[in-house]
Amino acid sequence: MTQTKPIPEANGATAAAPPQGQWSPRVSAAMLARLAARAAVAAPTEQTPVEAPHTGAVLGEVPKGCPADVEAACASAREAQREWARRSVEERAAVLLRFHDLVLANAQEILDVIQLESGKARIHAFEEVLDVAIQARYYGHTAPQFLRPRRAQGALPVLTSARVHHRPRGVIGIIAPWNYPFTLAIGDALPALVAGNGVVLKPDALTPFSGLWAAGLLEEAGLPAGLLQVVTGRGAELGTPLIDGADFLMFTGSTATGRKVAAQCGERLKSCAMELGGKNALLLLPDAPLWRAVPGAVQGITSNGGQLCISIERVYVHDAIYDAFVPRLAEAMRTLKLGSSLTYADDVGSLTSADQLAKVAAHVEDAVSKGAEVLAGGRARPDLGPYFYEPTLLAGVTEDMELCRAETFGPVAAVYRCSSIDEMVARANDSEYGLNASVWTRDVKSGREIAGRIEAGAVNVNEAYAATWASAAPMGGWKQSGLGRRHGRHGLVKYTSSQTVAAERLLNIGTPPFLSNGQYATVMTQAVRLLKHVPGIK
Repeated sequence: MTQTKPIPEANGATAAAPPQGQWSPRVSAAMLARLAARAAVAAPTEQTPVEAPHTGAVLGEVPKGCPADVEAACASAREAQREWARRSVEERAAVLLRFHDLVLANAQEILDVIQLESGKARIHAFEEVLDVAIQARYYGHTAPQFLRPRRAQGALPVLTSARVHHRPRGVIGIIAPWNYPFTLAIGDALPALVAGNGVVLKPDALTPFSGLWAAGLLEEAGLPAGLLQVVTGRGAELGTPLIDGADFLMFTGSTATGRKVAAQCGERLKSCAMELGGKNALLLLPDAPLWRAVPGAVQGITSNGGQLCISIERVYVHDAIYDAFVPRLAEAMRTLKLGSSLTYADDVGSLTSADQLAKVAAHVEDAVSKGAEVLAGGRARPDLGPYFYEPTLLAGVTEDMELCRAETFGPVAAVYRCSSIDEMVARANDSEYGLNASVWTRDVKSGREIAGRIEAGAVNVNEAYAATWASAAPMGGWKQSGLGRRHGRHGLVKYTSSQTVAAERLLNIGTPPFLSNGQYATVMTQAVRLLKHVPGIK
């Protein structure tokens, strides 16, 4: 394989076995065993080992749940939910605000847990802690406003009054992925809980401890015991029972699995929301500020080792700046520090599993074998740990290469030269996915206009992904990238069922006894015609 520079000496500590009985100053084998005991699994016959990706050693074990455990968890959450729903929204929201404080107070511990079970760098684990705290604060403050009954115009103005209520759905099932085990498990549970629901969480089998840790902290913040159930085990065995037992499903994962989950929800006439795959594009316009665009692109490509649904995998660069931008991007990626320390010294951590490493390596090897040029990276780094892979930038990627259209989900991006903005937009839209995109320009107004032409649920101007990942704005995908939205008002009310309660004053709707049907039709026709011109009547 072509390599632009020799592999340097190992950056950071070479993977080694942890001290006997202890993984970090804060996370011991005993602590992980206590977390595992929180799983809602009755008398498990089998334990599932959880690997520490930075070493390949077994981090700990959790019970392997079965369908009966999911059924029992849904029943327990439903029982606890009845009392929880009777509490005021303000009381429920106060739990989130206390949880916010506890997360920040215990941040070092959860950072260690996230890193140890996912392999990511600490700065990327910190993004999860920050995000969960922000979500807790946001919904803790806004839920009373979003959930209060709202007046609606009745069928007959003055005579009819109507109010729209948001009632909890009951039990929310959450199937969370391995790439963000804290954010995409608890970040989705918080609005579901404050809306008055119970939650059954199925964390990924690779990363169960973060969700279990958060469940304990939520109870410390005042969440009733049993309201949030965490069932550990394999999604292939527990997914269908969870769809059966829940009243609404939130799923984050691949598009292929999402199609199967959506089909099962559809058969049962159950609502669901999904964030699925992406092949996200970054567009460098002729006037892009390179001093910002280079580090922005690096972050978009390599954050969490590229294991991010909204990460950048396609970089379209205008011909006017291609020769200035691409070498700087390649050099910036070559200088990133890979490592597995529980400090902020490393820029990029490990991939999470052998399967993910194999997929990333296969995409790069296929592209290089068919003529792609490696501008940076391009190799695994077993000297650092079993699943490390260098941040990689490729040029000359063509349609016959798997990496061209398929989601890689690693620290890998392809760069393409474009002759016009129209070409860049067309190529960005030429994908079955539509999750995230990024536009870089000095003219923000022009950037917003170009963003409006891109077929994606989130488009950032002069940022890779973080600007649209915001609490107050809906986040989700178009096309094959998902259904529904998380964050903002949308991310809360989706966990409720709307109920309209209308009351009629004085007269019933319909023909009164003192008019004939024909007279009633004439009167109502005239009334409707006049109401069009009355201010405030819609």
